[in-house]
Amino acid sequence: MSTPEGGLDKIDQRGGAAGRQDGPGQPEAEDLDWRRVHPVTPLVRGWAVVGAAVVILGQQSLDGGPRGGLIALISSEYWWTLFVALAAIALVGWGYSVLAWRMTTYAIGEDTVHLRRGILFRQQRHARLDRLQSVDIRQPLVARFFGLCELTLETAGGTDSGIAIGFLKGSDADELRAELLARAAGLKVAGTAPQGEARDVGPLDATQDAAVPAAGPEASSYGPAAQVSLEAPQVPVLSVPLGRLIASVVRSGAMITLVLWALAVLVVMIATGEFAVMSASLPAVLGAGGYLFGRLTGEFDFRVAISPDGVRLRHGMLETRSQTIPPGRVQAVRLVQSVLWRGRDWWRVQVNVAGYGGESEEKNSVLLPVGTREEALTVLSLVLPDLGVDEPRRILDAGLDGDSRTESSYVTASRRTRILDPVAWRRNGFAVTGRALLMRRGRMVKILDVVPHERTQSLGLSQGPWQRRLGVASFQVHSTQGPVQPEVPHLDADDAARLMAEQAMRARTARAAAGPERWMERQGE
Repeated sequence: MSTPEGGLDKIDQRGGAAGRQDGPGQPEAEDLDWRRVHPVTPLVRGWAVVGAAVVILGQQSLDGGPRGGLIALISSEYWWTLFVALAAIALVGWGYSVLAWRMTTYAIGEDTVHLRRGILFRQQRHARLDRLQSVDIRQPLVARFFGLCELTLETAGGTDSGIAIGFLKGSDADELRAELLARAAGLKVAGTAPQGEARDVGPLDATQDAAVPAAGPEASSYGPAAQVSLEAPQVPVLSVPLGRLIASVVRSGAMITLVLWALAVLVVMIATGEFAVMSASLPAVLGAGGYLFGRLTGEFDFRVAISPDGVRLRHGMLETRSQTIPPGRVQAVRLVQSVLWRGRDWWRVQVNVAGYGGESEEKNSVLLPVGTREEALTVLSLVLPDLGVDEPRRILDAGLDGDSRTESSYVTASRRTRILDPVAWRRNGFAVTGRALLMRRGRMVKILDVVPHERTQSLGLSQGPWQRRLGVASFQVHSTQGPVQPEVPHLDADDAARLMAEQAMRARTARAAAGPERWMERQGE
């Protein structure tokens, strides 16, 4: 089965004017309203160059400066050279940022977002709104001082498929996000009203013009193209308490590993009397500590809300990130629980969204960092509200806790596979509902993967030499890049082959019956 069609076109032009790639029915690039980002953007982006220059100059001065290092250099008659060099680097860095700002423009078409950038090498990118996977608003620490945000559009085109428009005023970023989500939903948005002309629209008022009306059967008709771009209303669902977040990090495997490593280093240092052991272990300690610190700051004040344009997530301490995942864009969901969380019955929920990956995967692929079972199942219902089964809670509980001794709703691995997986062989299994395929595995770390039938990309079977001897095979569902890698290990070979054939048929049928990519267009059918 083929992967979904990509949503991003990119044109690189070396030394020439920006290229043009206009889709059917799209206005030419010259006919679009091209806009620049906020003028303070060079200052926000240029500080990194100045910071790096300070670090490099300080290191060079300490290593190769006059005797006495940096302090002696500053106190000598040539003290001014250091500040001149720093000022020159700052001017070059900010000058380049200003040129980059002047050469960066963006435009919003009827069905496409356009971005032009580059000084020596011009680049023009186009993101199709019908392939929009999510819309994120990122606010780094420095940008927060100026009230600026960066808007990122992720499309189904791989890890480099995002278009980042930044930096914008916070209100402008919110308005632009609302407009893009409305267009991606299939609504006609003529433009943004001047300041002061926006008016509130009730969720059931179908006679008013609004960019993002409330979803539901009562919103079956709308007036002419909307003239006002309004933020869709949202309903808070849950938030993660800080105490629980800290406790979950303390109970994580990374924290346990860090503590054991520190104890081992301390024992070796006391036994040998060599303090060099501590300095040799410092990079590993800093790496683990940085990961744990990133978890705390990245998932700080995690909040989940639901709105007509999708699931909204907001989190972050040093860098605030607001995500909006439109309906139906989640490719796969994972509920995972480590043995250290078993007593509290905490679960972590992760998702695969096309376009997320690479450096942003860890930050953007978390639907719930830590929550109770009820909260985990609640956020699962936001992205997959209908499992297509009469008793969804029973089959989900069986996937979270059950094994072959406690229930029979899952097809499980046979007893002869206990030599391959002596701890968790009873847990390995799958269940099929009308809307999704559920796959469970693991005993020390319990995992339940849920893949909607229409989001199945491709299927695979793998069989090692011991598996061939025992007549078993592992079944995989190939999803988009992300933390969720759905798999059922060590199934009977016949069960695995039958599942592969039936799941391929279910996926084709579900894709054929799936609604339009622009979900609000269903209302007019």
